[in-house]
Amino acid sequence: MALVYSTESGRLCEGCEYPINQCCCQAKQAPENDGVIRVQREKKGRAGKTVTVISGLQGDKKVLSDLCKKVKKRFGCGGAVKNWNIELQGDLAEQSVKYLEELGHNAKQSGG
Repeated sequence: MALVYSTESGRLCEGCEYPINQCCCQAKQAPENDGVIRVQREKKGRAGKTVTVISGLQGDKKVLSDLCKKVKKRFGCGGAVKNWNIELQGDLAEQSVKYLEELGHNAKQSGG
């Protein structure tokens, strides 16, 4: 059984068993995908509030954070990076696809 917490250093990475802030394994890298950024609306499990989820992005957390910051500033909304996805508050799927294409990404709208 792998150690996941130490009282000396706090939470440990499951891959390399180093403290999270000193992790050296591939767990920090985004999962592999087909190179298409998918943008979709979600309401489920969010008390009826609509969010826009942008998934399929390449790069590390810094790249995702920078892109999230640009998109939030462009649309004047809130949002965050969660589980290698960018979640934006509000129904911004169509505008996000257009903006991502302007930035040179291969983006498409998915879902209903």
